[in-house]
Amino acid sequence: MIIINTTEQKFERLKEILKELKSVAIAFSGGVDSTLLLKVAHTVLGDKAIGITVNGAIHPKWEVESARELAKMIGVKHMVLDVDIFRNENIVNNPPDRCYHCKLVVFSLIKETARNYGIENVADGSNADDVGDYRPGMRALKELGILSPLMEAGLKKNEIRALSKELGLPTWNKPALACLATRIPYNTRITEKALSMIEEGEDFLRSLGFTQVRLRHLDNLAKIEVLPKDMPKLLELKDMVIEKLKSIGYIYITLDLEGYNTGSMNRLIRS
Repeated sequence: MIIINTTEQKFERLKEILKELKSVAIAFSGGVDSTLLLKVAHTVLGDKAIGITVNGAIHPKWEVESARELAKMIGVKHMVLDVDIFRNENIVNNPPDRCYHCKLVVFSLIKETARNYGIENVADGSNADDVGDYRPGMRALKELGILSPLMEAGLKKNEIRALSKELGLPTWNKPALACLATRIPYNTRITEKALSMIEEGEDFLRSLGFTQVRLRHLDNLAKIEVLPKDMPKLLELKDMVIEKLKSIGYIYITLDLEGYNTGSMNRLIRS
């Protein structure tokens, strides 16, 4: 059995995996993982690799535009598909397995589109670190036969960032992304108003220089998560932040003293 230990070996394995596919459509969010995957797929397969981005209410507008720009920079064929999540009650009712239902919808659409272009293989940017936490969406990927080449090659997040930097990709130090629905507690219905409030609030916080930030939407209460090192800055700007978030529609504004924590809403189902 061949043991792959180094980042370089894993990277070579990634290229081998993609080459064996002959053609592939990459589910492209514009995040760290999918950008590296799309770049390498395009390098290995040329025009036999395409990127597909899904645009829905749960995706920030800036994220979709960023994906367009990155695909153009890479030089790969790219398309954006609109999806209406509000037509699916299994998504908007926001059960603990919401991500499963959402990925079923999203990746079924991506698979259908890829086939229209004569491409049978669809891959996502899941990596070797994504086997932890609560990830019901993985079940949908397995059911639909979606490939995860980064995971198969054994590449972890820190290695993906290092390779991205080496390849000159501007995403190498990009903050972690997650859809806006992750800011809403499970079993709380997802509404257009809530998503709009979250997006406007997070856009404002990023405009102040907070790169890794989450605005958790708890009805009329906004819970802000930033990195611990950024808390003093947030407190310095608290009057401005309070005024803005209240103008959006929040009544109570709080700061999570534990700081930014990916998947923090999952605590409710782990307790």
